[in-house]
Order: sequence, then structure tokens, then C-alpha cells
Amino acid sequence: MNLLPDFGRYAAYVWPAYAVAFGGLGLLAILSIRRMRTLEKQARAARDHRRDAI
Repeated sequence: MNLLPDFGRYAAYVWPAYAVAFGGLGLLAILSIRRMRTLEKQARAARDHRRDAI
């Protein structure tokens, strides 16, 4: 039983396309998480600064 689809003569084009697509999605996920953490730290600092100013 073969779990991977058989793309025949197009496999040399299809599998690298899958790799690029999933790699790009992984990179976007990593960059998004890093940006979210940075923005959360900035929001926390701004909230603390506002709290200290009152």
C-alpha cells in the first residue's frame, strides 16, 4: 500500500512545489509568531507605562 500519490512524470515538478509551499507556510507561521510576541511585549510595556503615569 503506497501512502504517497503517484504523479508519474510530473513528480519532479510537483514534489518540489509542495516543499516550497509548505516551507513558505512554515516560515510565515514562524515570522507571525515572533511578530505577535514582539507586539505583545510592546503592548504590555505601554500598558505598564500608562499605569505608572496615573
